Amino acid sequence: MPTYAPVTLARVATMAEVITENTIRVLDHGFVRLDDAMASDLSVVNGARVSFARHKAEMDESDEGLIRFLMRDRHGTPFEHNAFRFHVRAPLFVAREWFRHRVGSFNEFSMRYAKASDEFYVPEPEDVRSQVGKPGAYSFETVEPELAEQTREDLQAVYDAAYETYTRLVEQGVARELARLVMPMGAYTEFYWTVNARSLMNFVSLRAAETAQREIRRYAEACERFLAEKMPVTHAAFVENDRVAP
Repeated sequence: MPTYAPVTLARVATMAEVITENTIRVLDHGFVRLDDAMASDLSVVNGARVSFARHKAEMDESDEGLIRFLMRDRHGTPFEHNAFRFHVRAPLFVAREWFRHRVGSFNEFSMRYAKASDEFYVPEPEDVRSQVGKPGAYSFETVEPELAEQTREDLQAVYDAAYETYTRLVEQGVARELARLVMPMGAYTEFYWTVNARSLMNFVSLRAAETAQREIRRYAEACERFLAEKMPVTHAAFVENDRVAP
């Protein structure tokens, strides 16, 4: 299994724009915002040491060693005594991939009750790619500039037509829960995701990998930035152990 360099602020700057301390812009209209966190390396330490009726107020080197041991030997439950709450804005196809991770809690924006956004994902020219090879053993290659631009124009034309139809249906009195059926997978949605560090590492190990779809990979990298900031020892141990969740 390949190993990866730990997420750093310099690396994040190359793949996402940091809007504020707690928000990273992803893709053209998306973001990942750390809405709240009850997360620290010390929570892992105390979750493990309670087995011996011990409690620590501050971290020391022995605690860092304990975290590395827990990660290396896959003692996972101490990494569950914490929580990250993310506010995410992403295209529908990214959200649907995300929701396949049956961990944490989700609440999503509802097109049934509220008007859909008029913003859609249009990939940058360098992100328009072709699939080469057979399923399970394929790679992606950037297409010629002319095809990339035509693809972007075609997507925008579909989006414009779909949203015009959606708006017309709503204005004519069609219920939003039916009018939303015309919305493409590139439409943006928003959701909250609350997850513990163990499950977050599982998500990152799968979705920040080179085999993951490029768009969700950028969201996973943004989430990993916050993991690294809030729980640096845990994140370092995660990277040292081949980025496999305990």
